[in-house]
Amino acid sequence: MPLYDCMLLLKPTVRKESLIELVSRVGKHVYRRNGVITEVKSHGTVQLGYGIKKLDGRYYQGQMMQMTMMTPPSFNSELHYLNKEDRLLRWLLVKHRDVKFGVDSFHEDDGTSDLKMMRSSIYDVDSEEEDEDDDDVEEYDTAYQQQQEENNDV
Repeated sequence: MPLYDCMLLLKPTVRKESLIELVSRVGKHVYRRNGVITEVKSHGTVQLGYGIKKLDGRYYQGQMMQMTMMTPPSFNSELHYLNKEDRLLRWLLVKHRDVKFGVDSFHEDDGTSDLKMMRSSIYDVDSEEEDEDDDDVEEYDTAYQQQQEENNDV
C-alpha cells in the first residue's frame, strides 16, 4: 500500500472537539479499508496567502492538520465526502513517491549500491567545496607571509 499525506485546512472557528471528531472519522474510514494511520500532526493556525470564500464568509486563517497514512490507491476517490464538510476550507491527498515499505523495500543487492552512490556523491560535493576553501587559505597565508617579510625588511 502506498503512503499518503492528507492535509486538512479547517476554519479557524472550529472547536477542538469538532476537529478531533473529523480526524477520527477519516481515520475510521482508513481502518475500514485495511489502512494504517502512521502519523497525525497539527500545524496550528496558519495565515493564508489569500482569502478562501465560503458561504458564511471569507477566511484568511485556517487550522492545518496533516494525517500520514498507508491506504489502497482507490482511497482517493472515497474521500470526496469531505467536499460536503462545513468545517473544512480545503483538503488535499498527496501520494509519497519512491517510498517502499515491507517486502518491496528489499532488493537482490540489499540497496547497498544505492547507499554507496549516495555517500560518494555527498563526499564529492564536500571535497569540491573544501578545495575551494583551501585555495583561499593558501592565498591568505602567502599574502600574510609577504607582508611579514616586508615588515621585517623595514
